[in-house]
Amino acid sequence: MRYILFLLGFLILSLAACKSNAESSESQESETGVQEEAPSTLNLTGNYVSVDYDKRNEGYDWISVAVTNEENNNLKILVRSRADKKKPTCTFDATLTKVNENTYQSMEDDKTILYIFENGTLTIKPELPEYDGILAFYCSGGATVADTYQKIDGDLDTAQIDKTSFNKILMLQGIGFNISAIENNSKNTLTMSPFGLSVSNDPVTIEINGEVMDAEIEDLNSDGSPDVLVYTQTKDANAFGYVYGFTTNSKKSMSFIYFPPVLENKELKPGYEGHDKFAIVETSLVQRFPIYKNGKPTGKTRQISYKLKDGEATRGFAVDQVSEY
Repeated sequence: MRYILFLLGFLILSLAACKSNAESSESQESETGVQEEAPSTLNLTGNYVSVDYDKRNEGYDWISVAVTNEENNNLKILVRSRADKKKPTCTFDATLTKVNENTYQSMEDDKTILYIFENGTLTIKPELPEYDGILAFYCSGGATVADTYQKIDGDLDTAQIDKTSFNKILMLQGIGFNISAIENNSKNTLTMSPFGLSVSNDPVTIEINGEVMDAEIEDLNSDGSPDVLVYTQTKDANAFGYVYGFTTNSKKSMSFIYFPPVLENKELKPGYEGHDKFAIVETSLVQRFPIYKNGKPTGKTRQISYKLKDGEATRGFAVDQVSEY
């Protein structure tokens, strides 16, 4: 009888030990990420440079890629090069969407460009070899953005680097625009360089308030000739937004579009304290901003939809619809 009781007790203890080990194993699997995806520990942001960056003081040309975080788990890159002794070799901006832990992509002229981060390097290349030309489009002298860049500690050489803060090329209906902004000595300038117009392709440079956030192109009045909108935002706490618009006249020349500031509209300005977001939706310009009361956000948003209209002297935006939610 004692022997039987001993066997039963041994079996009970063995079963309890197995259960405990199984629970411990499951807990360890969860903690180590076998069953649960571990958060990313990769720091992809920073400055990456071409191989000749270390020889810059010997007069060598070089290209850099600055990588920063964007909203919605995206990354933003600014490709810049040496500009103290010659015109910049490559200038290219892009917003990257995540493919997997080490790979991002962007679409340029309907072609997929891959950005692969590995062991402190960034490799930029087209998805398909036949797309090689698209990355050379943003460079001069036979250079290309496609390359493998090495990550460095700290900032880039500010004495040599191209000071272009924004660059984008947009095309529609056979007309193109090279849009660039430069910040120098706390002064921001925007240059719009059209190409493909039949009469005048003269570039226009203006001083702007704030920094350029983005630019879009669309035929806003459906006249067969494209329009370009450049969105800016001030660097202060209010982040006031503004739109600089450019229209093309029957594909012959370019002129300005007037955008009416919210602060000049007594019906729209109550509760307005900046933090604007702009986007083209179909053929309308849409502006959104949070509504404030007594200096505090109410949790509501005001949305204004504008249509492009012909004026006596120039085209401008007119309020079409206003909504709050």
